[in-house]
Amino acid sequence: MTSAFGAAVKTWRGRLSVADTGLPATARRRAAGLRREELASLAGLSVDYVVRLEQGRARHPSPQVVAALARALQLTDAERDHLYRTAGLLPPAAGHVGTHIPPGVARVAARLGDVPLAVFSADWTLLTWTPLWASLFGDPAAVPPEERNLLRVLFTPGESPAWPRVTPAGVSEALPAAFVADLRATAAAYPNDRRLAALIASLHTASQEFAALWDSGAVAAHASERKTIAHPVVGPVTLDCDVLTAHGCDLRIVVYTAPAGSPDADKLDLLRVTGVSC
Repeated sequence: MTSAFGAAVKTWRGRLSVADTGLPATARRRAAGLRREELASLAGLSVDYVVRLEQGRARHPSPQVVAALARALQLTDAERDHLYRTAGLLPPAAGHVGTHIPPGVARVAARLGDVPLAVFSADWTLLTWTPLWASLFGDPAAVPPEERNLLRVLFTPGESPAWPRVTPAGVSEALPAAFVADLRATAAAYPNDRRLAALIASLHTASQEFAALWDSGAVAAHASERKTIAHPVVGPVTLDCDVLTAHGCDLRIVVYTAPAGSPDADKLDLLRVTGVSC
């Protein structure tokens, strides 16, 4: 018997156009909307689990699964909250770092799939990315979700995976300070977020550099700069990195670009064609 949760997932899957997801469109589709395997791919779930959820045979999805489905289905905040309630869970509380990507931001990310683009939460946890971003930096899908935090990668490299690929010489000395200052501003905006507090405490204990920067008290936002990515196939790629924000949601949209006709643009074109991620 189909549950309310499964019925909602099936309905919202049926209304979502594949063109708005960044997935390749096939010539023939028997029905409108996403296929189950496409939703599974977007949410990082198995197809069998999506089938069982829709059919009501899996009735207790975790908060992480519900959040992943809400992002993949490009739900509004109200729809996301409904999905949590039908799963028997409380919706994310206000005053906590959000991981939900509004439909408009999701469509922008999908339609800019020809550039390396990623969307991060306010604590710099990676939420979604374009195929070219994965080809450039390495596929984040191979990394556990709890380890997809740029602050952890930057300040505890021995504990984090070798991801993303950025050469030390390709990053300015000001970058670590900018990340810490941005995180301090986030902590002030979300004083009751226990997960954020735990992240800060963990970094403060694990990294002397982080602790010194944090204790300095600087507050600022992470801004644009040039970075060099050490790609194992095309070699070093130097790109402009811009951090954008969307009105009404506290997300960081990070975009990498190169001047048209430059050697670095040619390297991006090669990665775009080959899809190499290594």
